Amino acid sequence: MLKAIIFDLDGVIVSTDNYHYRAWKMMADKEGIYFDREINNRLRGVSRLESLEIILECSPKNYSESEKQNLMEYKNQVYLNLLDELSEKDILPGILDLLNFLKEKKYLMAIGSSSKNAKKILKQIGLLNSFDAIVDGNDIDRSKPAPDVFLIAANKMNIEPSKCAVIEDAFAGIKAAKAAGMLAIAIHNAVKYQDADLFIEEPNDLIQYFNK
Repeated sequence: MLKAIIFDLDGVIVSTDNYHYRAWKMMADKEGIYFDREINNRLRGVSRLESLEIILECSPKNYSESEKQNLMEYKNQVYLNLLDELSEKDILPGILDLLNFLKEKKYLMAIGSSSKNAKKILKQIGLLNSFDAIVDGNDIDRSKPAPDVFLIAANKMNIEPSKCAVIEDAFAGIKAAKAAGMLAIAIHNAVKYQDADLFIEEPNDLIQYFNK
């Protein structure tokens, strides 16, 4: 029986895709590297370093580790500045209803995100205190599709992984949930990934599922 629900943050609770795109675009333009929306889509659910490596595939230049670190710091500072635009109005449709429903049903809830800025984002949208555990990129050595972020979240809630479900919008997140031995629920972009256990179009679909 399920006892806990772990949410990915970006693309599930709130969408910061455009902020990431704008920040990476500024960094790429600064370096004279071609970058577009299609390349940006490949960055979903992966770490900052992995994202940078994907972008640098389009550059003829070889970057040192220190130069890569500087590029990531530049991108992150731009991104953090953009995040100041976030507010409660940016919470994705249906999420508040789902959170309230799960709370009423006594499910534990956690955030499992590869982002190192998860707590800032949650604070900006007024949900910092809405979860029993928050695990982000600062807590893990391996990002998704490794299961670490979800396993740590389960441990923090003192719940067995088999009694946890994960709501994800990225292929890497679905892989991570499956690797953790958790129920993998696909939403938005991840519904195209057939390895998920459950597919929902919107948060209300999950309320109906739990009410069966």
